[in-house]
Amino acid sequence: MDEAVMPGRTRSADGQQGPAGAVGHAPDTGVLQYERRDAWVVAAHGAYDLHSVPPLADALGAAVRKHRKVVLDTSGVVFADSAFLNLLILTHRTGTLRVAAPPRQLQRLFEITGTDHFLEIRRTVDEAALS
Repeated sequence: MDEAVMPGRTRSADGQQGPAGAVGHAPDTGVLQYERRDAWVVAAHGAYDLHSVPPLADALGAAVRKHRKVVLDTSGVVFADSAFLNLLILTHRTGTLRVAAPPRQLQRLFEITGTDHFLEIRRTVDEAALS
C-alpha cells in the first residue's frame, strides 16, 4: 500500500483507533483495513479458499455492520475459489459492497460465474469509494 493514500489515523471495524497507516492488520490472514474517502476499505492479500477465508469473512462482516459503504480491494489476491466468491455474494446481500481492482484471475472468475452482473466491480479503490 502506498502510504500517501492512507490516512494518518484510522479506526478498525470494531471502532478502535490505530496508529498512522492501516489498522486491523493480521499478518497470517492478509487482511488490512483503513478508511478512504467515504468508505471503509478491506484490502485482501494472498490466496483464499475454504481454509483461509474466515479472517476475511470476519473483517467484511464487521465492516458492513459498522460502515455505510465497504470496498474490498482485491488487487493483492493471487488465488480465489468458490469460498471467496460465496463470501462476496453474502456480503453483497448484507451491505453496500464494492469490489475494487480485481486481478485478471478474479475478473475471469466473476465472468464465468456471472457475478460480474450484480457485484459492483470498480477498477480502483478510489473509484469504488466514490461510487
